[in-house]
Amino acid sequence: MLFDSHAHLNFQDFAADWQEVIDDCQKNKIWLNNVGSQLETSKRAVEIAGQYETGVYAAAGLHPIHVLGGDFHPEEFVEQDYRDLIKSSKKIVALGETGLDFYHSDKTIIRQKEVFIKHLNLAKEFGLPAILHSRNSQDGSKNAYEEILKILKQENFGRGVIHCFGGTAKQALEFLRLGFFVGFTGVVTFDKTGQTAEAIKNLPLDAILIETDCPYLAPEPHRGERNRPQYVEFVARKIAEIKGVEYDKIVKQTGENAIELFKLKR
Repeated sequence: MLFDSHAHLNFQDFAADWQEVIDDCQKNKIWLNNVGSQLETSKRAVEIAGQYETGVYAAAGLHPIHVLGGDFHPEEFVEQDYRDLIKSSKKIVALGETGLDFYHSDKTIIRQKEVFIKHLNLAKEFGLPAILHSRNSQDGSKNAYEEILKILKQENFGRGVIHCFGGTAKQALEFLRLGFFVGFTGVVTFDKTGQTAEAIKNLPLDAILIETDCPYLAPEPHRGERNRPQYVEFVARKIAEIKGVEYDKIVKQTGENAIELFKLKR
């Protein structure tokens, strides 16, 4: 079973055909988790997941680029709003996406850290894993992965996934030691640096999740198109190539990993 652990069919890009896309996933035994980036998209993820008995799940959170004070549709993180949303649905399987983004602006770094910690506390309250977003500054002077690791240790939090991983092999292993899975997107199919492949080589299979981050980051051979959960297949195939194992083994293990992380029933 393929499991796209990080999708955004709850975004406007899929407003016209999300049901068609999910119906195809259901026919082809592809499970997915729609991840919120603001309160409204979190609510939308819950609404969509509620229409399916199994195979479609939701995460709720405020993406760091939307933290109040920034330039990308900023909003306040109101804990009670998310608390109420979590209580309203059994289909919410994680908090996020949350974390730190130093790429777009550094003027909200302090507030981003505060909101990140609030997410972690809420995840502890409900016994949920966290879905983490991390992006370094454009000039490389601010390393979001290192800052996130510091906060996780400080807050004694150790359950979740560092999604769309683009850090070093050393950082990947550090997340693993803290109890996190490491998620890989279609970037692995076109990354020229070799850094993503190196991280994959050093991680055990039981630490890896596969994801699309659709509608973004479509893998080869669909680069430049709108990404879809079905394209998670190409992420799995590339990881199989890098690890030197059968494709079916990657599908089986990453599916089991997602089920374990999100505490799902088959």
